[in-house]
Amino acid sequence: MKILHIYKDYFPVVGGIENHIKLLAEAQAARGHDVTALVTSLNRVSHIETINGVRVIFASRLFNLSSAPFSSELIQRVAQIEADITHLHSPYPFGEVANYFFGRAPATVLTYHSDIVRQRVMGALYAPMLHRVLARANAIIATSPNYVESSRVLSKWKEKCVVVPLASPPAPSPENFSKIFRRGGEVLFVGRLRYYKGVNYLLEAMQELPNARLTIVGTGPMERAWKMLAERLGVQARVEWAGEVSDAGLRAYYDACEVFVLPCSERSEAFGAVQLEAMMAGKPVVSCDVQTGVAWVNQNEITGLVVPPKNPRTLAEALARLLNDDALRHKMGDAGRARVVAEFTIGKMVERVMNVYERALATDV
Repeated sequence: MKILHIYKDYFPVVGGIENHIKLLAEAQAARGHDVTALVTSLNRVSHIETINGVRVIFASRLFNLSSAPFSSELIQRVAQIEADITHLHSPYPFGEVANYFFGRAPATVLTYHSDIVRQRVMGALYAPMLHRVLARANAIIATSPNYVESSRVLSKWKEKCVVVPLASPPAPSPENFSKIFRRGGEVLFVGRLRYYKGVNYLLEAMQELPNARLTIVGTGPMERAWKMLAERLGVQARVEWAGEVSDAGLRAYYDACEVFVLPCSERSEAFGAVQLEAMMAGKPVVSCDVQTGVAWVNQNEITGLVVPPKNPRTLAEALARLLNDDALRHKMGDAGRARVVAEFTIGKMVERVMNVYERALATDV
């Protein structure tokens, strides 16, 4: 099958959607499919690479509009590429519109990763066109049943929605990380340091956990502000800012921690795929219910604890409960690993997506 994925970015850009597309596209290519990813480059220079069996076309980027790159070359490529199915990854309004008017594939599947949350004006202006795109799509993939119900957009297209959860990436083999010096605190956060990750609330919660240590893995636009906040709160001595960490090193951090935390504060955290990595490492998770898939992935009182967002005290209480109860941590960690193996493997995700493709090709819109 000839498969075309369309989104704004691809590896080496790191992000939840980018990671998912790379994982899915490479797994499809490994199964013998002809897979192309059409994305934009980070500048005005276009190029084509083959990355682990996936042909990646980096179309020249002319400018950004509300975080959405504009590329006239991407339009040209959409009109030229022959595919059996086009897989859109939303939100990327420019790519969705380009495929709507110029796409050549006989069927289109759209994975609705997230609502447009922060760019509210753009979201409102684009809404009518988005619904036209969704109307034409042969199938809409949602990453959790929670998002189908809570999204004002998806709730209007329930009959087209198929839930296909994201998958946990393969863990590095022991020989790749066993020699790494394992550092870190009892509490671990991993992710891009963006506003919706809620690390500011986590730092406030650390004030109420005087004996706990926190390791923060990742970089991002909020790093400087959050480091200054840690100093103002007087918790900086118990916070390690690890920066960017390799996959092998990251596994070592998971192994070294006792509790993983995702203190997300906004709906922009649509799934919380990083929870899967922690769960696969056998660690209990404390996360926040922002009315998305986050609280579906981490099941409250089973694989971890789910608390209201933007509430440092409740967050601290949940972390303290797990830090002080070895048996509960191990029980929830074991349950988390079992949940990943049962529901969130790459094999299951690819099989579910390919089933959606087959039904889409047999469906008239």
